[in-house]
Amino acid sequence: MIASVSGKVQARRDDSIVVQVSGVGLEVFVPTGVFNTLGEIGQPVALFTYLAVREDSLRLYGFPTEEEKSLFELLLTVQGVGPRLGLAILSIFPPEMLANAIHRDDAEVISRVPGVGKKTAQKIVLDLKGKLLPETLPAGLAAVSKLDTEVIAALTALGYSIVEAQAALQSIPRDAPDDIEERVRLALGYFAD
Repeated sequence: MIASVSGKVQARRDDSIVVQVSGVGLEVFVPTGVFNTLGEIGQPVALFTYLAVREDSLRLYGFPTEEEKSLFELLLTVQGVGPRLGLAILSIFPPEMLANAIHRDDAEVISRVPGVGKKTAQKIVLDLKGKLLPETLPAGLAAVSKLDTEVIAALTALGYSIVEAQAALQSIPRDAPDDIEERVRLALGYFAD
């Protein structure tokens, strides 16, 4: 098994990167959040990887942290969730947000990921609830408050994507009041800039 890859970014594609390791280019499929942290072509990159072995292919999936890789592996234990769907989920939800959605039995938020239906979202919540609680997350993964989850739900109800809603949530000042309406108003200000 290939547990990690370190090398230089040789190419960037829609859902993968090519990492040059000792003269060999390895295609690694990554969550969209990884693209934001990558440097330019030729810059060093290090990823924790999962090798998916199929009858007709070998695919390498890469993650910036071991925690994210572990969460990906947990998602694969859910019936109906394969590597592509697991990657799509982690492209939309940071690990802490997914853990909190599972902890709060919020299958509706998870079902907003393209390709995840209501039944699959419910399976994810049911299967992972006991395995993935915010208290059991490794250090470094902060919990997302119920208020933040409600802000994201309000923004997605207004038509923004989950990724846009998360970006707007990050723009809210830390000292903002714990009032849902005020926090949504501040988040909407992100889109006005």
